[in-house]
Amino acid sequence: MKELARESFRLEGQKLETIYFGGGTPSLLSSEEISTIFSAIRRHFLIDADAEITLEANPDDIEPALLAHWKSLGINRLSIGVQSFREEDLRWMNRVHSAAEAEAAVQKAKAAGFTDFNLDLIYGIPGLSDAAWQENISKALAQGINHLSAYALTVEPKTALAVLIDKLRMPDIDPTQQADQFLLLVDQLDAAGWEQYEISNFAVPGHRSRHNSSYWEGAVYLGIGPGAHSYDGRTRRWNVSNNALYVNGIEKGISVSEEEILSDDNRFNEYIMTSLRRREGISLARVAELGGVTATEKLLRSADIYFQSGALLQEGEQVVLSRSGKLFADGIASALFC
Repeated sequence: MKELARESFRLEGQKLETIYFGGGTPSLLSSEEISTIFSAIRRHFLIDADAEITLEANPDDIEPALLAHWKSLGINRLSIGVQSFREEDLRWMNRVHSAAEAEAAVQKAKAAGFTDFNLDLIYGIPGLSDAAWQENISKALAQGINHLSAYALTVEPKTALAVLIDKLRMPDIDPTQQADQFLLLVDQLDAAGWEQYEISNFAVPGHRSRHNSSYWEGAVYLGIGPGAHSYDGRTRRWNVSNNALYVNGIEKGISVSEEEILSDDNRFNEYIMTSLRRREGISLARVAELGGVTATEKLLRSADIYFQSGALLQEGEQVVLSRSGKLFADGIASALFC
């Protein structure tokens, strides 16, 4: 793992509290490949005894032998890309797995001894009724999981789906449908006793993703591999996303990343963006630390229109999004930037 040795200069020898295998499809790695990665990690870092180690997996990749190997390496949390428990949705999204395989994947993982799970679901799919979406959520909860990530369907430019929509051969996304289904999700999980600790992430109390939370809390992290991002508290770095260029650069000792040193304004705005998405919201004390008293006053002036509309609420020293305000999180955050 030459790339791990090269890219670990900021965290070499430090104790890792979370490890996340994600982006791409890490469940496609062979047992030998993932063992090699773990050997490299242990060579360069200490791993906390209580570390959260997550692997993203497709339902159709989850088999008993692989599960046993993952567990033997120390992986203790799975994030399964279910997307939907409805065959119609899976076909529409051109997914390989079936609804039955999605349910079976969780049960296989439980049989292998895994107890911490995230499932990914997608809403706002054309043809997905509100009733069907609520049934999807109910099926997810029935699996006995403790974490759920849900995202609105997006159509990336120049993809096959985008072309079909442009040619009117597929229905386009309906923003009203997506907003309605987001609020149905919030209400249904709230009624089930779950907490929405970030706009798209829900957990049984005590089971938040520690790894993802570290991003939103501004913790230092190291990203390994093509397209991966890193952050040391002041500098952001991102690796080239092209696999061939990345490998070629590592082998020839050529830089495979770019860096940006964040200005004070950048750091302030990032804090506003990430904290507003979280259940805890914006800390006015932290705003004062980052920008001084005048920054706090300016933020409250900018937020006033949202307080009046009910999109924002002030709870003591915290500014948080209301239920309806969560629909406009990004726009509200940008209005509060310095």
